[in-house]
Amino acid sequence: MAHRALPPLTAIRAFEAAARHLSMTGAARELAVTPGAVSRQIRELEQSLGVTLFLRQPQGLVLTTAGGTLSAGAGEALDRLALATGRARLGRGRPIAVGVYGYFASRLLFPRLRALQQELPDLVVEWHSSSSPLDLLPARFDAVIAVSEPQGMPGLAVVPLVPITTLPVCAPQWLEGGAPDFARIPLLHSRCRPDDWRRWLNHAGQAKLPLRGGSTFESMNVAIEAAAQGMGAVIAIEALLGPDLERGAVVPAHPLRRPTRRHFTLQYESRHAGNPDVQALAGWLQAQFAG
Repeated sequence: MAHRALPPLTAIRAFEAAARHLSMTGAARELAVTPGAVSRQIRELEQSLGVTLFLRQPQGLVLTTAGGTLSAGAGEALDRLALATGRARLGRGRPIAVGVYGYFASRLLFPRLRALQQELPDLVVEWHSSSSPLDLLPARFDAVIAVSEPQGMPGLAVVPLVPITTLPVCAPQWLEGGAPDFARIPLLHSRCRPDDWRRWLNHAGQAKLPLRGGSTFESMNVAIEAAAQGMGAVIAIEALLGPDLERGAVVPAHPLRRPTRRHFTLQYESRHAGNPDVQALAGWLQAQFAG
């Protein structure tokens, strides 16, 4: 069975420019060619694909359904091609895309990036942060730094980096009269970790203490900032608290830490196991957080 040849890149470029401008003339001006050349490239592209991409109307060009579908992907594809071409000219490989839990990035990763650049100067990483676990699926990236149990699973490699231990923290003024009463101090919550207070209270032998509504924040870093402003106490991940504890913005509201089975881990699908850049990053992260 014969395979249909791919459309030429010049035709894709002409179409993408015309789709943005909705004008052959605007596309021609951008590409430094004649409107006739743009029109000819697009006609050849339509013939190659067997679909109509534009409706030619008196008021200008209108994308068809097929044209809209192609336009949605063509711009991003051309941007990626330009990036890859530039990196090839510099003798560098394509960057690896790594999703990362935002608070881990700001507290533990970003302060180490200069060392990463110095130790692995040929490694190019595009970081994509989020506080939502649904955004950090390994299938969407070359690798992710997210929260999981440390063991791997079929089709997925998991590299443990930092164990997760939680404790309550609050502004120093809440301790001026002694240890705070968790039945009276406002309890603050992070929307991405809604069960932290109940789990810590159960661990601390205070399972009967009722949870009141309390203020809720979209991420842990905002919840900790609220605690630093004296709004109440929040359950935090100990490994991410270093700067807050060092500057005295918050203090432990109770000495008890609750260990969990979960870690911050580097995760990547097994199909990336042979990627030397992913492996270099994994080794560097392991060395950074060993112990």
